[in-house]
This record gives sequence, C-alpha cells and structure tokens, in this order.
Amino acid sequence: MTQPSLAQDLEGILGDPDPGARQLALTQIEDLSDPEIIHPLIAAVRDEDPTVRALALGHLEDLGDARAVPAVVGALDDEDDRVREAAATALREIRGADAATHLIKALGHTSPFVRTSVIVALREIRDPRALAPLEGALGDPDPEVRREAVLSLAYLRRPESAPALRPSLRDPDARVRQLAIGALESLGAPGLVQDLVGLLSDPDWRVRVEAAIVLGRSEHGLAAPHLRSALDDGAWQVRKEAALALGRLRATSATEDLVGLLGSDLADLRKAAAQALGEIEAAVAEAPLRRLLGDADVEVRKAAGRALEAIRTGIGRGNERHETFARD
Repeated sequence: MTQPSLAQDLEGILGDPDPGARQLALTQIEDLSDPEIIHPLIAAVRDEDPTVRALALGHLEDLGDARAVPAVVGALDDEDDRVREAAATALREIRGADAATHLIKALGHTSPFVRTSVIVALREIRDPRALAPLEGALGDPDPEVRREAVLSLAYLRRPESAPALRPSLRDPDARVRQLAIGALESLGAPGLVQDLVGLLSDPDWRVRVEAAIVLGRSEHGLAAPHLRSALDDGAWQVRKEAALALGRLRATSATEDLVGLLGSDLADLRKAAAQALGEIEAAVAEAPLRRLLGDADVEVRKAAGRALEAIRTGIGRGNERHETFARD
C-alpha cells in the first residue's frame, strides 16, 4: 500500500472542523516539493477562517505557481485586511505566461484595490502583453490605480509607451502628474522640456519641484530662463530645486539671481544657491560666498567652502563656463 502524499495528508487535515488544527497544519508545512500540494492550498484560500486563508496564501506566495492566480486574485477582495494584504503580496511572486493571462483579465475588477494589486503584479512579471492593458489603466477612474499604472510603465521602460503616458501630465491627480514626469524622463520622451516648462506653473508645488529637478537634468538652454522665474516661486522647495537645476545647467545668466538667494532666511536656500554658484564657477560670487563661511548653519558653510574652491579651480584653469545648450 502506497504512503499518502503530502498533498493528501494536508487535504485531510484541512478538512478538520477545528480551525486551530487547520492553522497548525499550515504553520508546520516545511516541504513544498510535492507539485500537488497547490490544490489543498488553493482550497484553503476559501476556508471560513481568515487565519487559515492568510497562511495558505503565504505558501502560495512561496510556490509562485501560476495555477494559483485565480484563487489569489479572488482573495484580493476578501473581507479580512490580513487576507487581502497576503493575497497582494503573493500575487507579486507568481510568474509565468498563464499568470499574465489571468491578471490581465482581473484588471476589469470592480475593486480599485484589486486593480492596483494586479497592476503591481503585472509589472513584476514583465510580460509584453501587459503593456497595452497598463496603458489603458492610465484612464482608470481611481487615482491610486492610475499612479501604479504610471509607475509600472516607467518600470517596464518601453519607449513606445511615451505617447500614452503624456496625457498623464495633465491628470487631475497631482501625484499622477508628478510620477508621469519621472516616467516620461525615464522613457526618453521627445519634447518633454516644453511640457516641463509649463508644469513649473502647476498648482501643486510637488509637481513644480519635480519639473524643476528634471529640467535641471535636461541640458537644454530653453529651461534656464523659466527656472530663473521659478526662483520667485511661492514654495521654498521649488526655489531650492530651481537653484540647483540652474547650477547643473551652468546657467551663467542666473548668477545675479543666485547671489541674491545667498541672503535668504532659509538655510536650505542659501546652501542650494552656494552649490549652484560653485557649479557655475561664478567668480563674481566670491565675496558673498566668503561671508557665508561664518554662517550659523554648518551645511551652508560647507557648501560655501566647496563653491569657493570650485571657483578658484575654474579661475586657475582659465576656463570660461558657458550656459548649457543641448538638443531636446
């Protein structure tokens, strides 16, 4: 007579009317080598006890078997928070072509949590068939779903997604707009500088900050005058990033504005201005930078010292620094 398999043993124990016994059985599983063990685990995802359901999902996560996808997706809609979170975690570890097929179907689920979890799982699988469904999710009515769709398309780094992503720069949700900036930059979207210049006037300061940061990496001369205007922004965070961006662009035209910023009441702004002037190697800023060597803030003093050293090095080389102008 053959010995019962691990799957058969587990199936028998999971039929015990005592939930404590069922929980104990699942906590004691150490060997997942029996390929048939997936079947009692999938059945346990529908157990009446939420702890049993969560434990079963943990094992399905370890298995990473695409056959579990329908059951795991169903558990995303569970009434228990622990089970929903266990299902979302398990879903990210499941791989294979069959997994992608089931997940793409689940993008039509009525629950935003389910759709969000499915999008995260799809980006981990990296199946090319998910590209179009993820682009479609950019128009989802739920902002969290749209945010994850933007992040996923950035993660997949497929330049052909840039046209679908560009409207997200005008999304009603500020976080979506902010994420779309980084996503489009990572995809090398053409003409992005013009979009970012417009976003320096966005109503949300976090979007303006992101636009300034990316403009500083653009190496495009069009950015400098707009970043100079951003030095008067109502949010100090935007003024700081605009100053740093002007330094990265070596925007000599901003020297006077940046020198003025050295007198700011905010240490972060004084530090950013000093750093930018050092990158520009602005010799005319030496005197005000020397005054900052006695600043009350240690980070400002360090930034001023580094800037003065950069300026002295530039003078010693006899190099003339020019504002950066490059192709977009």
